[in-house]
Amino acid sequence: MRESDLLPRMQKLMNPKFRIWDLHCHLSGVPGLTPEERLGQLLRYADRVGIERLCVYMGMKWSQDPSPDDFRKQNDEVLRAIAKHPDRAFGFVTLNPKHVPESLAELERCVANGPMVGVKLWVAKRCDGPEIDPLIARAAELKAVIFQHTWFKTTANYPGESTPDDLVALAKRFPKVPIICGHTGGTWELGIRAIRDQKNLFADLAGSDPTAGITEMAVRELGAERVIYGSDCGGRSFASQLAKVHGAAITEAQKQQIFHGTLRSLMNPILQAKGIQA
Repeated sequence: MRESDLLPRMQKLMNPKFRIWDLHCHLSGVPGLTPEERLGQLLRYADRVGIERLCVYMGMKWSQDPSPDDFRKQNDEVLRAIAKHPDRAFGFVTLNPKHVPESLAELERCVANGPMVGVKLWVAKRCDGPEIDPLIARAAELKAVIFQHTWFKTTANYPGESTPDDLVALAKRFPKVPIICGHTGGTWELGIRAIRDQKNLFADLAGSDPTAGITEMAVRELGAERVIYGSDCGGRSFASQLAKVHGAAITEAQKQQIFHGTLRSLMNPILQAKGIQA
């Protein structure tokens, strides 16, 4: 089915009482010559399907192992984009654990002394090693939301790409720090089971195909209070990812928790610290 056919059906399914915040958005894969144009385009799409706020990280073009100059450039692009739309978008700072001093400096620039409210860690270095610990510790001090990309790939992960098992090892070192398991490992049946017993880990629904059962299993095994809606746009469409929650056989209260409540509870400490009304 084409997305143009799916959107009207999605709009009929949507309950206008739902508040929806999208955890997982990028500036790549979106039309526009500038960060401001690209975020504006995403917001036009978001308005069609009832999404109130977007969390944005990584710049217009990114690499798997960014140098300090590269991730500073990406963060600058996100800063430009969210400055244009401060009432609709939150920024997360992109860091690389291979470059700890420079990453700590970016945390200070973009979160402690800037408008960003979260941290995005991708595939440069697996998160089970101790090199990442100073970044997690400082992010926790700042009350920043922490997001770690994870995947279980049958074709083998990228060099430095974390699995949910790696994230569990990290989370055990920081048992009081909430951390989001990006994509829930892609192969979600394994990912949900991997993080189930580590209570400070949260499941991001974004990015995998909208197959039946992912949201129901996450709610059953983790509870809706540990599950978060995200889209992974512009790599994925809003409509296909929203369908995972709108079409799930769960209660409306659980859907609202996933669409907004869980992420809002993780964000509340830093939003209050920064005086951000949302």
